[in-house]
Amino acid sequence: MNIILKPKHQKFIQSQVESGSFADADQAIELAFQLLNDYLEWVKDTRQKIDVAIIEMDNNEGLDGETFVNEIISKVASNY
Repeated sequence: MNIILKPKHQKFIQSQVESGSFADADQAIELAFQLLNDYLEWVKDTRQKIDVAIIEMDNNEGLDGETFVNEIISKVASNY
């Protein structure tokens, strides 16, 4: 598969290689795909967590916002 990058993307990758951030363009693109894959997995996991939370809220099993925030404040305060 051959891919043609937009000029702005070519310039960005080239500047990253020239700055020493990457050994070559392939290394930069490989990391970009890895990060994209990680992001897509995060989105999938987050959507699943939201679906579970919606079901919990519908069943009156979740926490209301005020209770949740107060619990976080208590946890943070106990660490100091």
